[in-house]
Amino acid sequence: MAEFSASVYQNEFLPDGGTDVNAIVTLTCSGAGAAGQAGSGDAGEIIIVDTSGSMGRTKLEAAKLAASAAVDQILDGTIFAVVAGTHQAYLAFPPVRTGAGMVRMDPGARYAAHQAIAQFRADGGTAMGTWLTLAGRLFDSVPQLAQRHAILLTDGENHNETPQQLSAAIAAVTGRFQCDCRGVGVDWQVEEVRRIAQALLGTVDIIPDAAQMRPVFAALMQQSMSRGVAEAQLRVWAPQGAQVLFVRQVSPTVEDLTARRVTVNPLTGGYPTGSWGDESRDYHVAVRLSAKAIGQEQLGARVQLAVGDQVVASGLVKARWSDDDSLTTRINPAVAHYTGQTELADAIQQGLAAKAAGDVETATTKLGRAVQLAAATGNEEATSRLRKVVDIDDQDTGTVRLKRAVERADEMALDTASTKTTRVRG
Repeated sequence: MAEFSASVYQNEFLPDGGTDVNAIVTLTCSGAGAAGQAGSGDAGEIIIVDTSGSMGRTKLEAAKLAASAAVDQILDGTIFAVVAGTHQAYLAFPPVRTGAGMVRMDPGARYAAHQAIAQFRADGGTAMGTWLTLAGRLFDSVPQLAQRHAILLTDGENHNETPQQLSAAIAAVTGRFQCDCRGVGVDWQVEEVRRIAQALLGTVDIIPDAAQMRPVFAALMQQSMSRGVAEAQLRVWAPQGAQVLFVRQVSPTVEDLTARRVTVNPLTGGYPTGSWGDESRDYHVAVRLSAKAIGQEQLGARVQLAVGDQVVASGLVKARWSDDDSLTTRINPAVAHYTGQTELADAIQQGLAAKAAGDVETATTKLGRAVQLAAATGNEEATSRLRKVVDIDDQDTGTVRLKRAVERADEMALDTASTKTTRVRG
């Protein structure tokens, strides 16, 4: 039985006239168990592999090994399917035309899936929206699924449909399944694939070398199989007249959930968090209250995690008005840390976009700020990746120079990792 706990980190003291309270809420799950084993419904997995002509022989052969490795990690009893994607989407396994488009994993289905994957051929273009649409239909063909997860691999840009068509496809499947996305090589667009991953509560990353695909796919599927809590909702209650300014996941990655709000009741909004394994996640919640007199106190927010209709963890965000500057001017270390990490992600993405557009001045300024923030927040991975794109003269002031020659894979690795955060130190 999964157990959850909540901890709140904040400075609850506001100055005279102060209105905004900020808090970091850490939610931890233990004893999650395996996907589909909790009795709430089956788990479903779909492996989506780019089989367009750009994959060529080398990448496609590696993709076959990767897809088979993922199949090997799917637990018996899990319901699954394999999709091959070009300018259209094809159900590679199971070989059905009507009814349920997914089958339950057992030794026979595993063997047949391997055989189907071995038949992949590189041909055609790329239209990821069609891949997502088919995945949504496949999941919907099995009503008893409580947990729905996909892995998507691509190697190129989405040339065979318009950005509007891709956006419509993403919107149509948002909330219907989660999707971890990986791009192999350097000919795909990070922002394009990141849009898919963020909308579908997944991750995005680069696989620079095709030979690395197999362990990556195996690890992704192992992680999905360890998520025994199919879905949970973050709920934020705020008092009458208050405004929830934003709700963000800030660890292990930065994900702004503010626009994903659904109404639970007139004072409570719900935000999707997807499935859970044994893990901790941090959320930054900001609420604007009406100012109160010095000495007064107020509950600023109640943050809960709900699995189905059951609240499994809860934390309180408080507000106290004071005229003691030594109390009101403190910034909670966790709030400061994650505010910096969120700005770091924005600075990296904006800097790389400016660099791609030839705006050297903006790129230098933004990436310099990123270096400064990475150093201040102890994000050594970001600093290491930034060093491959800029020469750092002074990390404390963010003084940098753009490198003359940069490997495309290094820029893409920095971009995909921009939303990964470090936990607050100490």
